[in-house]
Amino acid sequence: MYTYNNNYYTATMQPVTERPALSGDVQADVCIIGAGLAGLSTAWELVSRGKSVVLLDAGRVAWGASGRNGGFVLQGWSEGVSAIEQRCGKPTAAALFKLSLEGVDIVRDTIADQQLPGCAITSGKMSVVRYEDGDNLQRLRDKMAADFDFHLEYLDRQAVRAKLKTERYFQGLRDTHGFHFHPLNYCLGLAGLIERGGGRIHEHSPMVRVDSRDGRHRVFTDQASVDCGNVVYCCGGYGGPEFGKLRRAFLPIATYAVLTEHLGARLADAVATTDAVGDNRRASDYYRIVDGDRLLWGGRITTHNLQDEKRLGQLLTDDILDVYPQLRGIKIDKAWSGLMGYARHKMPHIGPLGKGLWTCTSFGGHGMNTAPIGGRVIAEAICGETDRYRLFDAYGLQWNGGPLGPAAAQTVYAGLKMMDKFQETRSQRRAMHKN
Repeated sequence: MYTYNNNYYTATMQPVTERPALSGDVQADVCIIGAGLAGLSTAWELVSRGKSVVLLDAGRVAWGASGRNGGFVLQGWSEGVSAIEQRCGKPTAAALFKLSLEGVDIVRDTIADQQLPGCAITSGKMSVVRYEDGDNLQRLRDKMAADFDFHLEYLDRQAVRAKLKTERYFQGLRDTHGFHFHPLNYCLGLAGLIERGGGRIHEHSPMVRVDSRDGRHRVFTDQASVDCGNVVYCCGGYGGPEFGKLRRAFLPIATYAVLTEHLGARLADAVATTDAVGDNRRASDYYRIVDGDRLLWGGRITTHNLQDEKRLGQLLTDDILDVYPQLRGIKIDKAWSGLMGYARHKMPHIGPLGKGLWTCTSFGGHGMNTAPIGGRVIAEAICGETDRYRLFDAYGLQWNGGPLGPAAAQTVYAGLKMMDKFQETRSQRRAMHKN
């Protein structure tokens, strides 16, 4: 049975009661499959527009990646701006970037307007590079300002190392629009809003099939069903074969996180900022301070989900000490993993699958802003308000490689890690020669 695992967020979550499984045969305007951030966001947008909604989940609300991620809410998509421009052209890339900013604002505004408790918003994110690359970062800063009217602060090596006391980082860009927060409490807050607005949420209710006939759909669980006009698939990295062609279009990719013990005054010897931090590696380290003096540190990606907490703790401790050797001897209080849905093109699947069938999933580790805007775009389409989902037309259900997909993805990742190591070693050697 899918349920909450032992991690920082479940240890600090708002009080919650278990919701009953779906029983009997019910009707709704929309049935949403998956009660992670995408499903919750879609449901809230629809309930706010007066639609009747039934939201089903195989486990608990936000028990998967939505409730156990790094908690970064930032601009952009998993795919980079330049790659989106090359595929879609500048006008569409600009519109998609604007959507991503709207996603950040949705989360921030919902917390403020609805006074959601326990979300613990902290502004700011530093993106740092692990090799000398100041010229390229400044060009990116200038491009973002000129093409997207989005302004980033450039940090030279001295500015970066004043905040992050390590020789691993060189330059960086600071995003003041983004923030970090408690994602599980946000999702639990959304669930409460949905139910107070008349929506129904049923946990422990896995979808087993969807039958479509005469413009209507019936979503079946083992012992119940929902008759509806629209179905929205929000399965995330945990979706199984019951999702059909959608499941064949993404790969479940695992990522890992740990929570350190309380570090007290030692923390300031390493990290002297409340900004979230992420580096430029293909599977980056990402971290932030929680509870005043603890590091919540994530990183690494694999196609197999390693769940041995002791092993995870050691692996990520090694990553922490590689950056901050002055923290040697730290202890890990919690370690956990999560599965993300990744499409090969690294963009989400947002749009129609057929008449009255929609998808809002595959956010590729960048879902805390893109799932909320995806939910809004799908709600607008269902309600006949906009066709903004057409911005994703270039990103369809590309085959994930089938049984060979995970092995191919792991091989690509290994090659990218080697490229990262080469660039970092070369930069370090150049720095030594200069000194």
